[in-house]
Amino acid sequence: MKRICTLGGGTGNYVVLRGLKEYAVDLTAIVTMADDGGSTGILRDELGVLPAGDVRQCIVALSESSDLMRNLMNYRFNEGFLTGHTFGNIFLSALEKVTGSFETAVEEVSRVLNIKGKVLPVTTQHVRLKMMLNNRKVLESEKEIYLSNEIDQGYSAIFLDPYPKANPEAISRIMSADAIVIGPGGLYTSVISNLLVDGVVESLRKTQAIKIFVVNLMNRKGQTTGFKVSDYIRELEVFLGSGVIDYIVVNSQRPPKELIDRYAQEGDLVECDLFDSRVIQAELLGSIDKSNQRDLIKRNLIRHDYDRLASSLIQIIEEAKKNVSLIRS
Repeated sequence: MKRICTLGGGTGNYVVLRGLKEYAVDLTAIVTMADDGGSTGILRDELGVLPAGDVRQCIVALSESSDLMRNLMNYRFNEGFLTGHTFGNIFLSALEKVTGSFETAVEEVSRVLNIKGKVLPVTTQHVRLKMMLNNRKVLESEKEIYLSNEIDQGYSAIFLDPYPKANPEAISRIMSADAIVIGPGGLYTSVISNLLVDGVVESLRKTQAIKIFVVNLMNRKGQTTGFKVSDYIRELEVFLGSGVIDYIVVNSQRPPKELIDRYAQEGDLVECDLFDSRVIQAELLGSIDKSNQRDLIKRNLIRHDYDRLASSLIQIIEEAKKNVSLIRS
């Protein structure tokens, strides 16, 4: 059974995991611990717990329990003093307080939700993601970085405070994996935030696993404005070094013009300008479920189809495995 690790944040990891869990593979989701916005941010500030939101999304993606249980974990209160909080975040935070361990809390919730695979925090230390811009302004949190519209003017440093050690089990999974899927997701908040943890980059360089980077469909205005595929790779290689990424998965479909126009205030479409042997282009766009009006918000209009993405990833992994076998024979 192929061992696949995903490395990223909540929404991006969710899409990858949701598709891959339909295959006979051993899945591990390695999740950033930099999230400090919304319900997650309030709980970590008021209770001193580790951020639960991205982990919750990965657990739900891998869950094989009923729709009711998955919906319960994602249920967001919209009235009273719990307004804005997600039940799953509260559940994970409460279990961390009861058990004294975030890892134990994740294991228990994973058991309750009957997940296929394993979800691991990239570090178990409390950290803040920070960025210093070229204009000397310091963004003090993941939330500030996510909301910033100045990053594309240049930054001089991005770092985690304090500098954390990686979760040993996460490193072990990376080293024993057959394939590692990085992204999609916020370039700085979901992807690079994982690479800033001590030990992660070193393990990605040393592991024999193939490394696959899934490029975002859309840029985020003010952060990756006008980024093309080569810009994402260049930015990744600042932290990883060259030659680490083996395959680059790029969407080849173009959304309808009305959707691109509707999204224009938030970002632009990522164009492919890289045509080397690592680039794999495929039709990866998901459809819009017009029956669910709550989904018709800009950030959900243009998104990956998890079945198509998973199929492309499995094909890449199978082909890479054949090539390795031919070389060894």
